[in-house]
Amino acid sequence: MPSQQDEKRQAAREVIDILYEISTLLNTHLDRTELSLCVSLIENGVNPEALSTVIKELRREASAATTAPDA
Repeated sequence: MPSQQDEKRQAAREVIDILYEISTLLNTHLDRTELSLCVSLIENGVNPEALSTVIKELRREASAATTAPDA
């Protein structure tokens, strides 16, 4: 008989699996770990729109850093 902790863990996995499928359909390019971290941040009060803006800005900066010619 699974414990209540195991049931909660399984439910959390199922939620992340569903969110990952939605994320994939929306081409967010977030893996399960990144998605799980985002969900955790939002559950802890981070503004989802602000989080989205930060992720986009970090991706933009990373892209610029990899395409910038070396000085």
